[in-house]
Amino acid sequence: MRVSSPASMEATRRTTLRLLAALGLYGVIAPSARAAVVNAPGWPEAAFKAANQEAALKALYGKTLEMSDKVSIETPDIAENGAVVPVSVSTTLPGVTSISILVPENPFALAASYTMTDASLAQVSCRLKMAKTTKVIAVVEAGGKLYAAANDVKVTLGGCGG
Repeated sequence: MRVSSPASMEATRRTTLRLLAALGLYGVIAPSARAAVVNAPGWPEAAFKAANQEAALKALYGKTLEMSDKVSIETPDIAENGAVVPVSVSTTLPGVTSISILVPENPFALAASYTMTDASLAQVSCRLKMAKTTKVIAVVEAGGKLYAAANDVKVTLGGCGG
């Protein structure tokens, strides 16, 4: 059995602090490397910058959607903290190529977009920030068509529940 001495624990702490400092400097020294990742090829920048639902859908898919009971969206009825609203989307549709989530009343309507592969389970979960009470719309692209489902979410002020 090995017993750690305070000196060896201090050395480990120092090594850890040096590593964290080096990682922090990377964030300051190489911002262009981070920008290259954000602006990766295929990134739907116009869709994420769209101010309304129609513009976001046009930029992302270029086609209209239809409501479907084969798309399931789970949201709370009342979100007491609009900064962290849990949303889950799933579908039983075959051949799903993407799942997107829109919040029409947010400053930018498209909140999340996921590209799916054949090996992917057609289910996503995330936490969204919502500016105010609105619908949350799940859009699923499958078989070249768009299917959607929506839920109303009431965002309360100050977490008062009313």
